[in-house]
Amino acid sequence: MSEPSSSEPVPLGRVVALLDELYPQGSAAEWDRVGLVTGDLEQPVRRVLFALDPTLAVIEEAREWGADLLVTHHPLLLRGVHSVATTSAKGASVTSLVVSDIALYVAHTNADVADPGVSTVLADALGLTSQRPLTTIGPYAAGRVGRLAAPMSLVEFADAVAAALPPTAGGIRVSGDPVGSVRTVAVMGGSGDDQFDAVRASGADVYVTADLRHHPVLEAREEARGGTPYLVDAGHWATESLWLASAEERLLASLEEDRAAPTSVESRISSIRTEPWTFVVGANAAATAAAPSGGVS
Repeated sequence: MSEPSSSEPVPLGRVVALLDELYPQGSAAEWDRVGLVTGDLEQPVRRVLFALDPTLAVIEEAREWGADLLVTHHPLLLRGVHSVATTSAKGASVTSLVVSDIALYVAHTNADVADPGVSTVLADALGLTSQRPLTTIGPYAAGRVGRLAAPMSLVEFADAVAAALPPTAGGIRVSGDPVGSVRTVAVMGGSGDDQFDAVRASGADVYVTADLRHHPVLEAREEARGGTPYLVDAGHWATESLWLASAEERLLASLEEDRAAPTSVESRISSIRTEPWTFVVGANAAATAAAPSGGVS
């Protein structure tokens, strides 16, 4: 967490301009809704809170801390709404932000394709070297492929992923031979089961992403005939939340370099875990690892 160097606030419009330089809105997917959601460009910014999701609890945390700006990765209003009455969670969120004079800024798919962006930060956390893009989304590079310092077994790698990422209720799901050797790693922060063709083309031994669904995974493992690429589902929140520290660091550095807005902003990352899952029952990794897999491991 940073501490302010002076009492002079920064106009919201200047902070938004710097965020737009770091995460250009034009690089966001066409369906996405990024940029400034609430706030007056003239209002002062002294405190900035970073969070993955603009949930009611996060907004309350921002209000209690006295934040003037909330920067999140996921949008609040991705789909159209016809009312912001407090009878809905979306309405209550918007009302709380406006009444509390808290601006909301979103960097979503434009942060995914930034460099450093969500997948870059994830690749760095896993210690990958010789990094290159996994694929392109439109004209923008997306995902990362890199090398581990030395080969390791899939189970050792899964343990390393668990150690590098924040813990989650669901843990790490793995599909593949536990003793299989891995060294080349592909990553895509957040949902990534639409990139299996790119993963195969990359020559990766293992793919780390999230939100892996039954049918795409089953088909991908069938194509692999039990071999590589193996799959690791590390959770949506866990694979993306590491980006928050990068976003905070980059914004503060931009403020420091910007003569029109010398650093006078205090910032911190939300202490609230917005992963929706709270607990798991009946986990049977040991039993399923020993069970016949019908050729799909």
